[in-house]
Amino acid sequence: MSALMIIKTLGLIGIFLTVFAESGLFFGFFLPGDSLLFIAGLLAATGAFDIKSLILICLLGAILGDSFGYWIGSRFGRKFFDREDSFFFKKKYLLETESFYSRHGKYTIVIARFIPIIRVFAATFAGLSLMEYKTFLIYNIIGGTLWVFSMTLMGYFLGSIIPNPDRYVLPVVFGVIAISFIPVLIKFMQARKNQSKF
Repeated sequence: MSALMIIKTLGLIGIFLTVFAESGLFFGFFLPGDSLLFIAGLLAATGAFDIKSLILICLLGAILGDSFGYWIGSRFGRKFFDREDSFFFKKKYLLETESFYSRHGKYTIVIARFIPIIRVFAATFAGLSLMEYKTFLIYNIIGGTLWVFSMTLMGYFLGSIIPNPDRYVLPVVFGVIAISFIPVLIKFMQARKNQSKF
C-alpha cells in the first residue's frame, strides 16, 4: 500500500499504525516510512491535517513501535542462543550482534531511524542483545523525534512554499524513497569494495 493511499483512506489512525509497524514489527519493512511522514507533512500544509496533531501521532507511533520491537527481541530473541547451528542459523552472528550493540547500540538506534529496512530490525536487535531499556528508551526518543520532525517538517515547509503541492505528491514519493535508500547503497558498495580486496 502506498503512502498516499494510506493517508487518504485511513487518515491519522493509518499513519499511526504504519509508523508503529514500520518501527517495530518485522513485516513492517515493506511499509512506506520516510515517504509517509514527508507526504503527510506536505498535505498538512494544505490543511488536510493539523501539523501539531500529525507530529504527535507520528512520535507516538515511532516511539511505541520501537519499544514494542525491543520487547519482542528481549522476550523471544534470547531463545535463539539455545539453538544449535544449522545451514541457515549461526550462533556466532548473534554473539557478534550482541557485541556490536554493547559498543555502538545507542547510536545505531538513532541512525537506523533514517535507513529503511534497518529501521525495522534495530529495536528488536537491541532487545535481543539485552541493551538496558532505560538507555534504549532515551535513544529511541531522540531518534524518533529527529526522524519525525525532520521528515514531516520538510514536507510541511515544501508544501507551504509550493502552490497546489498535492499535484507533486507522486514525484515527491519517488524522490524521498530514492534518497532514503542512498545510505543502504553506499554501505552495500563499501562492503563489495572491501570484499574485492581479499
